[in-house]
Amino acid sequence: RDRVDMYQKVLIPNRGEIAVRIIKACRELGVETVLAASTVDAESSLAARLAGSVVRIGGPRPAESYLNVAAILATAKAVGADAVHPGYGFLSEDRRLAEGCRDIGVAFVGPPPEVIEKVGNKATARQIAEMAGVPVARGRLLSPELPTDLLKAIESEIGYPVLIKAVHGGGGRGMRLVMSPADLRSAAAAAAAEASAAFGSGDLYVEHFVPRARHVEVQVLGLDTGEILVLGDRDCSVQRRHQKLVEEAPAPTLSDELRKRLHDSARDIARSLRYRNAGTVEFVVDDATGEYFFLEVNARLQVEHPVTEAVTGIDIVRTQFEVSCGGEVGPLVRDQPPSRGSAIECRINAERPEQNFRPSPGRLNKWRPPMSSCVRVDSHCYGGYVVPPYYDSLLAKVIAFGANRTEAIENMIEALDSFQVEGIDTTIGWQRSLVASDQFATATIHTRWVDDQPLIPAGG
Repeated sequence: RDRVDMYQKVLIPNRGEIAVRIIKACRELGVETVLAASTVDAESSLAARLAGSVVRIGGPRPAESYLNVAAILATAKAVGADAVHPGYGFLSEDRRLAEGCRDIGVAFVGPPPEVIEKVGNKATARQIAEMAGVPVARGRLLSPELPTDLLKAIESEIGYPVLIKAVHGGGGRGMRLVMSPADLRSAAAAAAAEASAAFGSGDLYVEHFVPRARHVEVQVLGLDTGEILVLGDRDCSVQRRHQKLVEEAPAPTLSDELRKRLHDSARDIARSLRYRNAGTVEFVVDDATGEYFFLEVNARLQVEHPVTEAVTGIDIVRTQFEVSCGGEVGPLVRDQPPSRGSAIECRINAERPEQNFRPSPGRLNKWRPPMSSCVRVDSHCYGGYVVPPYYDSLLAKVIAFGANRTEAIENMIEALDSFQVEGIDTTIGWQRSLVASDQFATATIHTRWVDDQPLIPAGG
């Protein structure tokens, strides 16, 4: 097949707002879509309504459907798909799917399986960053026996507090913050158990924890020529239990010199990986010292990609397809114009903030998202839709744009004030209180800020 031609049929083994987002991009490209869905999503999801066709690949639980590599590959072959776009989450960073696509002659819209494997192992990714001359936090692998010499080395060479992380996987699972040596053993055991259950491996490593850190990530795009383009940066410091809640572009508070260093480091790491397609290189920035350290590479489309699209005008999903099929990227991508304005994204979840963010599935009796020329809402919801209990609680991403950060915040507050949902509890009011706070307005926040605060009132 001539890979310069755009794909004719794309299989989407995903759900929710990202499945809808990919379907819309395919429609604009004139590409037929097939949704590989669970039984519950095939019956009532917006993605199922929008896709050209739907194939049921298993039961409602992810292990029965969206994590079933064999079923997805068999479906791709059966429907005659040219390509598979995995979206984010589920199997988007699983080498088995990317490699399986290659084996059956179907394109995987993402980086090669070899790259996915390298960056999926955080210890290996750290080594790659070090070899590329990029700063990494003090750290080392953590053996489960925790021998005395290891405990001493952690205390003398790394220094408390430390953060335990799963070598494989992400999303905050298998992570534990340890403030003193007395808590290391129990935290390591809990992290290993959680990582083993989530990723099939309890391997851990430990690194120095920066108490007042900013989480800054750089969007990269690797071309067939080997060239690495940088599409800007984002700040994802507003987190709860290592889960991102609010993202913005460009990252505030960075000096021009530090921003350039971060972009150069991201480019160096991607180049050393021979990275291809869209990806994100993440860093921790120490507010106190201005130092930065490599965190990880996400070999997929990020949840927060819309804020980058808003300030650059680049359609990242469309660009993923263009790169994957061997075509030319558009001049907007190639010429790298400077970003304009500021964009903020709030993740709206089906949760009860006042009950420690307990999930709140159920029927949406009313769903009326904000409508404004300066606001974009990415969602799979509609009035009457029943939010199932089996998946991530994300309902929508509200993206507000402004000529500057202050204007973007004002537009976000207006948007959240006008967002009407009935039937289930959501984090709309909680998010509104957060972005309206003085700390957010002045960007004096860090990755532990939400966890260290008293519960912000849920609001209206």
